[in-house]
Amino acid sequence: MRHFLTLRDFNKEELQEMIDLAIKIKAQQKRGESVPYLKNQTLAMIFEKSSTRTRVSFETGIYQLGGTGLFLSSRDIQLGRGEPMKDTARVISRMVDMVMIRTFEQSKLEEFANYSKVPVINGLTDSFHPVQLMTDYLTMLEFGKENPVVAYVGDGNNMAHSWLYLASIMGFELRIATPRGYSCDSTIAVEAEEFAKKSGAKIILGYDPVGAVQGADVVTTDTWVSMGQEEEKERRVRDFAGFEVNSKLMSYAKEDAIFLHCLPAYRGYEVSEEIFETHANEIFSEAENRLHAQKGIMVWLDMHRDD
Repeated sequence: MRHFLTLRDFNKEELQEMIDLAIKIKAQQKRGESVPYLKNQTLAMIFEKSSTRTRVSFETGIYQLGGTGLFLSSRDIQLGRGEPMKDTARVISRMVDMVMIRTFEQSKLEEFANYSKVPVINGLTDSFHPVQLMTDYLTMLEFGKENPVVAYVGDGNNMAHSWLYLASIMGFELRIATPRGYSCDSTIAVEAEEFAKKSGAKIILGYDPVGAVQGADVVTTDTWVSMGQEEEKERRVRDFAGFEVNSKLMSYAKEDAIFLHCLPAYRGYEVSEEIFETHANEIFSEAENRLHAQKGIMVWLDMHRDD
């Protein structure tokens, strides 16, 4: 049985299989063909962090695949009252076919998976956001960016960590520019460099957003103030001065470069209103693709239950 906890748990061929499934299932859906790949299966969705896109995409996705989504807020189950994660895992996984968790610590997700009898999907942790990166990869392919140079400008957070794994496994060039003091986790960066040696990827970490964006095919960013960091907002806004993706910064990228943002976006901070609206088609195609990429992941995990 396979879980989907981080991208590093898969090789290039496996990730491509998930993307190919997503492309196939999306095309079927657009043609009005409802194929019940997960007929009568139940997906438990555990949320310790609130979400718009994650809940709607997973709940709609499992429904379109012929199954049922079960929303479980930590406030409504015993997990929120102190029940150990491993006990919650052993109970819930005996009643459902698959589990998605959106939580804080990666260790909590991994503990749940260790005790689960069914596949577990990472819907986001403080360390990684792998379903979003599968979405972004699918979106890049749809916009013709098959071997891209990607520039990530902003916080060295869970999105940046997941970009490191995606690029280093799939073999494309990634440039990450963060303010000093906001770099990616060094252990994750070192591991990505090791993956890159095998795939031929080029990973560049630095502090210069202009240098990162120069000649890029894809420019991407994330909010500077993530959930739970609101008290740090004023300091972070000062520290991230010069890292807004605006028309001046975007002008250094290729003329046909696309801009991606996992949302929610805060105009005037990590991205300007002008750039956001200019690239709205890409951004909202990316948002829609959460639905399709996650269906590919769920179907792939179901196909590999006996691995």
